[in-house]
Amino acid sequence: MRIGFIGLGAMGAPMAARLVAAGHEVRGFDMRKAAVEALVAHGGHAAQSAQQAAEGCDLLWLMVVNGEQARAVLFGSEGGVAAMLPASAIVVAGCTQAPAQAKALASQLAESGVVMLDAPVSGGVAGAQAGALSVMCSGPQAALDAVRAAFDAVAKRVFHVGNEAGLGSTAKMVNQLLCGVHIAAAAEAMHVAERAGIPLPAMHEIISVSAGNSWMWGDRGPRMMQDDPPVTSAVDIFVKDLGIVLDQGKLARQGLPLAAAAMQMFLAASGLGHGMADDSQVIRAYRALNGDKKG
Repeated sequence: MRIGFIGLGAMGAPMAARLVAAGHEVRGFDMRKAAVEALVAHGGHAAQSAQQAAEGCDLLWLMVVNGEQARAVLFGSEGGVAAMLPASAIVVAGCTQAPAQAKALASQLAESGVVMLDAPVSGGVAGAQAGALSVMCSGPQAALDAVRAAFDAVAKRVFHVGNEAGLGSTAKMVNQLLCGVHIAAAAEAMHVAERAGIPLPAMHEIISVSAGNSWMWGDRGPRMMQDDPPVTSAVDIFVKDLGIVLDQGKLARQGLPLAAAAMQMFLAASGLGHGMADDSQVIRAYRALNGDKKG
């Protein structure tokens, strides 16, 4: 397939490289020149603009930060690409966005005859590098069938959760609710052990083989022991994602107390100046709350 790929960040870059390795013709664009050059080094092609990436593509894959950026790429006043897409093109919205945003994008694209798949992903940078992501997709089955080979290049599992745009984003939202709560809970538990004087490596090993274990404990726990771990997902990503969860809860009149409590800890960490730190560093908010100098 001829694939235009916009957004070569921590997740997008390895995804685009996997698509190239699978034999697809990938033309990528990112605001960072180095990211585009890295794709070229993997055998992809450089686009000088979003418009150039979209020109003549069979599939336009958006791995931007959020729904606002996706809308700007497609319909922005400074040269949105939607009008230049071939009628047979399929847009894959891989960003994390509110369900209502996904529905609106799909509806506006449909006016020009272009189909959109609402298809956010999960699995982190490691999953993207290994081609082992989970794709939560909603949209027409025929469109999913048409791009299945591309999805299979980046994903171990592809879930079709419905025919309507917004359902894929809802599935991702539920996942992010659990991720945020699990990270905050892991940080709280780690901080309790830390203040009590239990060696953290020992505590981490105990929980890893006990009933309190979780995927986030296993993945984020080791980074909570580091003063400045590498950033795989920032604190402010969960400020955004839990914000989507809570906004949706407000619209649906659903009480979400655990998501709200986790949000407060991520907000506190961000307010302390750690918004761009790895999300495991929400533990710094617990340290600050309890007067620990390390926070």
